[in-house]
Amino acid sequence: MEKFSVLLMMVMMWCWASMAEGEYMLYKDPKQPQSVRINDLMKRMTLEEKIGQMTQIERSVASKEVMKKYFIGSVLSGGGSVPSKQATPETWINMVNDFQTGSLSTRLGIPYIYGIDAVHGHNNVYNATIFPHNVGLGVTRQIGAATALEVRATGIQYAFAPCIAVCRDPRWGRCYESYSEDPEIVRLMTEIIPGLQGEITDDSKLGAPFVNGQQKIAACAKHYLGDGGTHLGTNEGNTILDSKKLLSIHMPAYNDSVIKGVATIMTSYSSWNGLKMHANRNLVTGYLKNKLKFKGFVISDWQGIDRITDPPHANYTYSILAGINAGIDMVIIVTISDKSDLFTYRWVEFGYVLFPMGRITKIENGSNGSNALKGQNFSKV
Repeated sequence: MEKFSVLLMMVMMWCWASMAEGEYMLYKDPKQPQSVRINDLMKRMTLEEKIGQMTQIERSVASKEVMKKYFIGSVLSGGGSVPSKQATPETWINMVNDFQTGSLSTRLGIPYIYGIDAVHGHNNVYNATIFPHNVGLGVTRQIGAATALEVRATGIQYAFAPCIAVCRDPRWGRCYESYSEDPEIVRLMTEIIPGLQGEITDDSKLGAPFVNGQQKIAACAKHYLGDGGTHLGTNEGNTILDSKKLLSIHMPAYNDSVIKGVATIMTSYSSWNGLKMHANRNLVTGYLKNKLKFKGFVISDWQGIDRITDPPHANYTYSILAGINAGIDMVIIVTISDKSDLFTYRWVEFGYVLFPMGRITKIENGSNGSNALKGQNFSKV
């Protein structure tokens, strides 16, 4: 699976541990080509390990034991979720590294990725530099660079920014997250991506995720697609447009983001003409991945696949099937209620039954996106 290969390639760039004594592990050999390392790693992985790598959980339910037991691929801080009140950068680093200890102690030792909503500066962290919301910004690249530096200083490698929504109705309660109602202005403001990730090189392939240097982080363009264009400005509502208007208003900034090597893209809670974006295969796989050639990974929003149904979580089997087959590569699961049903049995059962020879089990050589996270060493701070 191409997208899963890219996800593995990204985390492998952060694996700095030397080759283990005993059996030679090809995927741990930094002298080997990335495509060779990825192919070797994927051949060794069980379905449970692959599903674990496709899952992001909230910090509050993570521990080094959970990371090891469920092979978790990513952890996030939800809004306001911090290790302690007025936590210092050292406290953040210790938390991030403690989780990483669990990840590196698994059978294959795959490091995890920590993501955070650093949307106008590293705003979850006490004493960090806070910038205006997107609606009040004008100089983005420098803000991206400053945010990346402070995020890395707390041991975190991944920010859920920028928000490139085009707010078409000021009644939308999150309009302040939009740079403008003008799609051209929003498109120009994607310059924050090189600030966060580093300037893409001339030899980079179109659509390949690119993060360069220890002071840079992976960015996330969100929320794909049309979140700022919902009817009457309803939050998580329905964007009612023909395809020509949808693509001309809400797509240009994503096209530019892909060209600039954005590492990840987050799907929107909203719908387009009645179809939830988390289940829209035509736009996620058909347009974003196939037409725009996006080779990073697509992540769900906070419990996004749960909201495919109304009410949310009404049919989780269907939601997983619809979301993964639409093209989502990593799913945010906020809680692990009984630490077994949701994860070990539910996901794995669905993987065997619903995705035989499909997206999770398919192995590609991972040759796309070879410059992703170039020069990174993220497994420990």
